[in-house]
Amino acid sequence: MTASLVVTALQAKVPDVSSGDSRSVSEEVSVSERQDTIAHTVVTGTRNETDIRHLPMTISVVDRDVLENSRSVSVLPVLNAQVPGFFSTSRGFLGYGVSEGSAGQMSVRGIGGPAQAGLQTTGLLVLIDGHPQYMGLMGHPIADACQTMMVERVEVLRGPASVLYGSNAMGGVLNIVTRKMQEDGIRTGVNLAGGSYGTFLGEVTNRIRRGRFSSVVTASYNRSDGHRENMFFEQYGGYAKLGYGFSEHWKLTADVNVTHFNSSNPGSVDAPYIDNDQRITRGMASAAVENVYERTSGSLSFFYNWGNHWINDGYHPGDEPLDYRFRSTDVMLGASWYQSASFFRGNRITLGFDYFHFGGHAWNSFVEDGHTEDIADKTLDEFAGYVDFRQNLGSWLTFDAGLRVDYHTVTGTEFIPQAGLAFHLPKDAELKVMAGRGFRNPTIREMYMFPPQNPDLQPESLWSYEISASQYLFGRKLRYEANLFYIHGDNLIMRLPNPSGSGMLNLNSGKIENLGAEAAVSYRFNAVWSVYGNYSWLHMENPVLASPRHKLNIGADFTKGRWNASTGIQYVNGLCTDLDAGIEEDFILWNLQCGFRILDWLSVYVKGENLLAQEYEIMAGYPMPRASAIAGVSIEM
Repeated sequence: MTASLVVTALQAKVPDVSSGDSRSVSEEVSVSERQDTIAHTVVTGTRNETDIRHLPMTISVVDRDVLENSRSVSVLPVLNAQVPGFFSTSRGFLGYGVSEGSAGQMSVRGIGGPAQAGLQTTGLLVLIDGHPQYMGLMGHPIADACQTMMVERVEVLRGPASVLYGSNAMGGVLNIVTRKMQEDGIRTGVNLAGGSYGTFLGEVTNRIRRGRFSSVVTASYNRSDGHRENMFFEQYGGYAKLGYGFSEHWKLTADVNVTHFNSSNPGSVDAPYIDNDQRITRGMASAAVENVYERTSGSLSFFYNWGNHWINDGYHPGDEPLDYRFRSTDVMLGASWYQSASFFRGNRITLGFDYFHFGGHAWNSFVEDGHTEDIADKTLDEFAGYVDFRQNLGSWLTFDAGLRVDYHTVTGTEFIPQAGLAFHLPKDAELKVMAGRGFRNPTIREMYMFPPQNPDLQPESLWSYEISASQYLFGRKLRYEANLFYIHGDNLIMRLPNPSGSGMLNLNSGKIENLGAEAAVSYRFNAVWSVYGNYSWLHMENPVLASPRHKLNIGADFTKGRWNASTGIQYVNGLCTDLDAGIEEDFILWNLQCGFRILDWLSVYVKGENLLAQEYEIMAGYPMPRASAIAGVSIEM
């Protein structure tokens, strides 16, 4: 999986954009140079493209080559293997679903995933090109919308990012940077595959660049019968992105992404469901005007996300079918502006403003007579301004500090500070220290929908402290990085007995105290062989679901002539699947992928997962599939 393109705390020798270097940070480099120096700029730790050496936070980057070689429909399994400290849940071979029994919950360093069964990801923010992607009512992303077909690279910021991105980014950010066409011409790709459990995967991509105009259009269809009865999944997806450069300095981009999936949840093996079906449509559209000059750059963007959900909650064998269907529509729209400028050498100041409007309508529609009963019809607003200041002090130190002032129409105003240092040491070594505050506003669901809703909830809050080190050795063939972190917070929203009466109530009663360590190493022997590994250890005073105590990944890549192959072994220990019963899972997974290029434009491949046929669960009551395989053909013209 091309380990040389998966990095954290990168140190490539590139121009310092904060010093006003006239060479563009996005200037194209050759494939061999890219593999040697590794991707060198990111946009997630700061709004503008920046040499990652000058940022104090920990950011992992998973490039397009890694995603393509994984042959995965979703980016989440790839991040599980490639990013230390990141974990996402799964319940089967394909698809995550929504509502009860859904998978795709994500966490970084124990933050973001569910603290209790049935809760979704609300403390880790998913972005597409910097725009937040979550349901307006429920406040969590839809995992099945994170498709590799639209992705140029994924940047995972591990640690609070609330200064730049506001609520939900208290644990970190997963930013999907969409695909581009770098050179003039037309490129078309087709990928078709099939395998275990009646699975079919299909994708078509067309990319065009003509002078100042560029476009990317992709479409996909995926389906699987699943490895259990009543576990069907089917998905249609489409993405289109247009760009036009008015001049050397100004560019307009617009894109739209729509995915629809039909999913059936079989329930746990001890409490199976019948007719627990979902029909979900999610869409996203955005437009942005960008400017890039020698000493300043910025963007004004608008985005609009929407969803339409039809859910039959199903029934257990022996019970009566439900006489209603849950329906909801939601919206998440807004505008973001930022401008970054270098006023003197080594300096970069970024000012920005965000406006978010989110909410929706949820109701039950009754089957017999068609009447409806409202559950919630609510919208809220959020306004924020922020400043980020970065200063190089000589050639050996970069100082970074930021502050966000965030106003929510219900919970009020939050002040979010952050500061860090990056020491640029001899012999390609880096040392970084970071402290920052993260927060999460309660969702509409938590305040106004379903018992135990509570309109008086306040934001969750935490502080995170981190120190990290990294270095290249042996002519930059070997790279290692390691970090230590400590997180403490309070006001975590929990479902607890109502202190003033019967039943349960959402209350700000939970606490966070996590500490841990992460490490990664990669070594390229030559143009044919490379190896990599990453490890994370997490200790939680207050455990949560789906955040393993230990996670280890080791792998190797082989590329020679027309052949390519990659293999990886993942070890997971101390994965809590049931807090009340104290159930933890340990397992080892071995995956293997091999491809052969028959012609310059035609390749075939085969991929095997869980080749040790391990019996394990990531979600309580949902056994994962044993050994499985897919085979496919890829066409690039």
